[in-house]
Amino acid sequence: MTPEAYFLSDIHLKRLDQPEARILLDFLEGIGPRFQATHLFLVGDIFDFWIGGHEYFVRKFSPIVDHLRRIVSRGVEVHYFEGNHDLYLRPFWQDRLGIHVHDRARLFHLGGLRVRVEHGDLLDPADRGYRFLRRILRTRPIAYAGSRLPGSLVAEIGRLASRTSRRYTTRHKTISEERARTNIRSHARKAVQEGDFDFIITGHVHVRDDFEFEHDGKKVRSVNLGSWHEAPCAFQITNVHRGFIELPPGTPQRNSSP
Repeated sequence: MTPEAYFLSDIHLKRLDQPEARILLDFLEGIGPRFQATHLFLVGDIFDFWIGGHEYFVRKFSPIVDHLRRIVSRGVEVHYFEGNHDLYLRPFWQDRLGIHVHDRARLFHLGGLRVRVEHGDLLDPADRGYRFLRRILRTRPIAYAGSRLPGSLVAEIGRLASRTSRRYTTRHKTISEERARTNIRSHARKAVQEGDFDFIITGHVHVRDDFEFEHDGKKVRSVNLGSWHEAPCAFQITNVHRGFIELPPGTPQRNSSP
């Protein structure tokens, strides 16, 4: 089957009345009736905070959950990469919805392409503050507390954790676009030395970037998905198009490459 894959990240949904929520719902509604996706990749930080399988979050974002359930039932392969605002997703998203959950980089074969996907929060080895926070958030006591505490309390803790996470990630998200692109591209060059691929697709850094470079005599493409706060978009890989699409469709596209 010819792949038709879509990649989304860093929407940071807090409520369903956000404009981004309506755009996401419209996009998900279109999978099936308007276009035939084979793969959908949620590359982290889709929600501003979601932890575990609490019904609190399921109810709060039920229209999105229902659409994703329908998409899986239609045979679309959906992958969700945990970010720094959405953690411990397997109990609900994988075990109950059938969505593949990942907490680290993974390699996929889409047609004749090898595509590495990761959230990107480990993109900068010098960002020690965030790496320390990430280790704490992924310890067993935090996982246990997150699954046992009431959902409303977890949500309140999540709001505090989100603010803390933003403080630790501001170095990436407030530096100049030029320096952010340098970090993204340096990571891509290092990653391809560890394992061969044609594309690397990341999120986390709120700068949209699409860059091609050579490795061992072949072209490699590095794509960072940016943030929906900048402009809602998806990256599309089909047999006729490999690039960003603006959401909603029809929005004038801008060149994301330097």
